[in-house]
Amino acid sequence: MEQFVRANLLLDFYGQLLTERQLNACRLYYEENFSLGEIAPELRISRQAVHDSIRRATIALEGYEQKLGLVGRFLEQQQELRRLKELLQQGKTEEVLPLLERLIL
Repeated sequence: MEQFVRANLLLDFYGQLLTERQLNACRLYYEENFSLGEIAPELRISRQAVHDSIRRATIALEGYEQKLGLVGRFLEQQQELRRLKELLQQGKTEEVLPLLERLIL
């Protein structure tokens, strides 16, 4: 998965667990596509501090995902829903119920 897509998913799921500075830096970097040099004056910190903040935040986000696995489960559910849609379109209704049961549990 592309780094920015994954980072945005991690921010969506765990962003509120970061410090305010880390969250702001990550949002500007990953969501708004600002460079480190553009973020620094916005947050009134040095470019190096922006880099360190994003790095620490990324490590924290990956740690939360490793422990909780919410993003991984979300992506699995999305894949199962696509498969469910495909089965319904093909009229393979006998395969739908087990997939639905897996999604619900």
